[in-house]
Amino acid sequence: MWELRSEWRAVGFTLLLWLAAAAQAVARAPRRYTPDWKSLDSRPLPRWFDEAKFGVFVHWGVFSVPAWGSEWFWWHWQGERLPAYELFMKENYPPGFSYADFGPQFTARFFQPDQWAELFQAAGAKYVVLTTKHHEGFTNWPSPVSWNWNSKDVGPHRDLVGELGAAVRKSYKPDLIWSDGEWECPDTYWNSTAFLAWLYNDSPVKDQVVVNDRWGQNCSCHHGGYYNCQDKYRPQSLPNHKWEMCTSIDRASWGYRRDMTMSTIASENEIIEELVQTVSLGGNYLLNVGPTKDGLIVPIFQERLLAVGKWLQINGEAIYASQPWRVQSEKNTTVVWYTTKDSAVYATFLYWPENGIISLKSPKTTSATKITMLGMEEYLTWTQDPQEGVLITLPPLPPTALPVEFAWTLKLTSVK
Repeated sequence: MWELRSEWRAVGFTLLLWLAAAAQAVARAPRRYTPDWKSLDSRPLPRWFDEAKFGVFVHWGVFSVPAWGSEWFWWHWQGERLPAYELFMKENYPPGFSYADFGPQFTARFFQPDQWAELFQAAGAKYVVLTTKHHEGFTNWPSPVSWNWNSKDVGPHRDLVGELGAAVRKSYKPDLIWSDGEWECPDTYWNSTAFLAWLYNDSPVKDQVVVNDRWGQNCSCHHGGYYNCQDKYRPQSLPNHKWEMCTSIDRASWGYRRDMTMSTIASENEIIEELVQTVSLGGNYLLNVGPTKDGLIVPIFQERLLAVGKWLQINGEAIYASQPWRVQSEKNTTVVWYTTKDSAVYATFLYWPENGIISLKSPKTTSATKITMLGMEEYLTWTQDPQEGVLITLPPLPPTALPVEFAWTLKLTSVK
């Protein structure tokens, strides 16, 4: 009887070891996603995207040749036959000139991808989204299924996507697919779920790739990776899903326009305010530029990007890898947007109060609370008022001596 019990104990022990090994193998085995939205939507978003917070959007293609109206030039002219576009063509191009005739003029002669990458890095961007193909079908890479309508066969005679990708990857390597143009048909027409299942399961970038939500009619704001919802989407409260706001420095167009004026160019303050608001509400901010047909990013766009980078050099601690706080914003004598990271709370206020004292009603101080302004080392003095909240005395400095000219960030530690 004893020997029988010992044998069964040995078998039982062996069985436990086998079960434990099997469980470890299952834990190590990558999860397989099936081609349906319930499965695909359950995939966790790779962390790099939420931590990145800020990216640069680039609309560049054959539409950069007429550089008038918008990047939808071909559709407004040849599809809708809008009188303004027909008049533009009549006044500027010979009779019989077709949209395809713009292709050879898309030269990218001065395109230097390393310079673009350096500019985007100086802007503080952590990822870049390039229009590899816009809606008129011209591909910015040598596509074998777009014969004589791609950047290798026509115009630049270069692989623009490949060159910029190689330049960008020298500094940072996220992978992202920003789908668009899905509204014509349901996702079944585009075979979206099968593609995404392959992307998540078997593609070379399956572990780090991120996608948006534009995969068919009724998908936006419902399915995919992070949500764009619509162009220039800006929620007024904290969404329950990761999202991104895409917008353009030129408020009237995504592509370059020869006739743009300063009245449509977003100011530095407007851009920074949008960035702060977006991140406080848990989103990423994707800011667009439209290069010229020659591959130049015009100075006004460069200036705006570099202004964002200068601001982020001081205040990036409150932006990158941050999370929404329990309170996202408050409005007193100024507008304040909150974020949090590593137990610190960051309060970015947009306008300097005239009396040099800012009140924050949401944070609850403790005896260990310390408050500083990003870009300055000294601790700020503060008091707790039962009605006004935390009253913080700001540095008594002239505007030129402050770390930034707009949107200053307070760092609060040991607050609730």
